[in-house]
Amino acid sequence: MNYQYIEDPMEIERRSFEIIHEEMRNTQLPPLKLSIMKRVIHTSTDFIYEDILLFKEDVENLLLNAFIEGCTIVTDTEMIKAGISKKLANQLGIQIVCFVGSQEAMEQAKSGGVTRSMAAVDIAIQAPGKKVFVVGNAPTALYRIMEWCSKGDQEVEAVIGVPVGFVGAAESKEALWEQSIPSIVSKGRKGGSTIAVAIINAVMREAVKNRG
Repeated sequence: MNYQYIEDPMEIERRSFEIIHEEMRNTQLPPLKLSIMKRVIHTSTDFIYEDILLFKEDVENLLLNAFIEGCTIVTDTEMIKAGISKKLANQLGIQIVCFVGSQEAMEQAKSGGVTRSMAAVDIAIQAPGKKVFVVGNAPTALYRIMEWCSKGDQEVEAVIGVPVGFVGAAESKEALWEQSIPSIVSKGRKGGSTIAVAIINAVMREAVKNRG
């Protein structure tokens, strides 16, 4: 049988974003915010993100500048770390780290009676340099970041808070949204690693363009 379908991957992506643009209710967002929104919809095929993906004022530009100037991206899962474009990160001189599976995190979690995600935040937060935290799985990581930030400047440039799930996910994101921490959150239960990766890669693409 001769099936008629698009074979060129670049054409598939081009047409996908064309459809997204046609079906979005609001395409009048600022360019970077629009790019992030389209990437998230492309990843999830879910237009509900037009309603539930929330941006603290100017956070997208804070992220953009942090990536242009160079920072460390701290992820709460190896999946997010793997999904972030290494090519773009290398071009920008950005380090991507995840401490959840480290021996140090496991030992600290056990001795402190906390989750490994919390211990991983403790390790990351005390390292020198500016950081962007990306949380797509662990609400306890978000709470720990907020606890540290409440103690003063911890060189946290911004937080991507999009954990997915039924227990604590919605509540942790609501709590983050109420803080003054620059953040992007997904309201309710939806979110996850792929959403977090889409946000970061969208901003890094723009950072590479801006850096020239």
